[in-house]
Amino acid sequence: MAKKQTSEFSRMPVVQFFKNLFLNNRFFYAMFGIIVLFVLSFIFPSLLALSKFLLFVFAVLVLVDVFVLFGTKRGIEASRELPEKFSNGDENTIAVNLVNGYSLKMYCSVIDELPMQFQQRNFNKRVIISGGKKEQLNYKVRPVERGEYTFGLLHVYTSSKIGFAMRRFSFGESQMVKTYPSFLQLKKYDLISLNQSSLQFGIKKIRRIGNSFEFEQIKDYVQGDNIKDINWKATAKRNQLMVNQFQDEKSQQVYSIIDKGRVMKMPFENLSLLDYAINAALVISSVVVRKQDKAGIFSFSKKPENFVVAERRNAQMNLIQESLYNVTTDYSESDFGNLYGHIKRKITTRSLLLLYTNFGSLDAVHRQMNYLRAINKSHMLVVVFFKNTELESLKTQEAKNTQEIFDKTIAEKFSYDKKLIVAELNKFGIQTILTEPQNLTIDTINKYLEIKAKGVL
Repeated sequence: MAKKQTSEFSRMPVVQFFKNLFLNNRFFYAMFGIIVLFVLSFIFPSLLALSKFLLFVFAVLVLVDVFVLFGTKRGIEASRELPEKFSNGDENTIAVNLVNGYSLKMYCSVIDELPMQFQQRNFNKRVIISGGKKEQLNYKVRPVERGEYTFGLLHVYTSSKIGFAMRRFSFGESQMVKTYPSFLQLKKYDLISLNQSSLQFGIKKIRRIGNSFEFEQIKDYVQGDNIKDINWKATAKRNQLMVNQFQDEKSQQVYSIIDKGRVMKMPFENLSLLDYAINAALVISSVVVRKQDKAGIFSFSKKPENFVVAERRNAQMNLIQESLYNVTTDYSESDFGNLYGHIKRKITTRSLLLLYTNFGSLDAVHRQMNYLRAINKSHMLVVVFFKNTELESLKTQEAKNTQEIFDKTIAEKFSYDKKLIVAELNKFGIQTILTEPQNLTIDTINKYLEIKAKGVL
């Protein structure tokens, strides 16, 4: 066996050998200590013999360490397991499988060449693997941009218990993973009907109001049924009380409209407001389809784009996800006039329109009010816009000097303007959602369920 290892060692190219050989800090600490002893031996000659002996032992240990690391060709084997796609804004798990081909316990330092979007230059995971054993190392990444993420090589730096030297193993080729809107939230908010478990996410049970329900069947009257729903003809035939049973109206159209103008580029926890809106639109579309309604989506800035007609088919969510994949802001002023014209031409049936935008001032709302009112005449419009969480936190801080007083006053003014925007839109019958970015998905789902329960669509 030793002869075989020697032959493997001898056949290794010199350039490759030195390219993959690295020295640990322990090597330099030991070398520094020996040098100090040699210097002291000029003052204390009795230390010279000890210094030479330690240098000899050190050299032997280094050679043994290098031979152990490079004496076998197989060494460490590693592979990276990537998911089929990343979920934007969520923690995604990546697995690294390691196999120790040595007969000794090895100390490994795993360095993965992460995509440039993560801007992480200090990635280093340490793991100890027994001889001949396998080990799986898991780590998480959180993408904050949609698009393509390219991984480079996977490097494993291996050292023995001696720890003076390291051998580098490099594996794999460039691997690309596409990052889509947050599909992991679809599982989190997988709502077929409201139940107690959904309350922990902040989803509210809302009492049904009104009579906008479809007839389902005639059933026997039981205590608690509405006497107004008694079917007198069926009662006369059966000679017992019978009532009509209703269910929520189905096949209603719900469109998510995403403003991709420059106002949606504002960041929050590394994600832009546009990405929050896209993630929420994907989740609400899934909820709508599961509620037997029709989900559609499109985006707009200068002109409407990525239009997906509201349908209830099985492939609808895939179409919506692909439509949202490449939506990016173009930093232009959003044209609400073009939006109104597009809705007038394309959406002829009364629908629920969830408009994701971000009005910064009351003047901005007044400039678009005529278009919003015109849309709301033919459809039910819900304007979704955002609180500035930085300003909200600034309001609660204690002002200690004149500058901080000015800053706090301005923050309170902007916060108050947001409330005025809500009041102005409500005055013309336009419903609103003013929410923090992290609560956008929950608040949008609750508004949709509220509208369905009240039967006002």
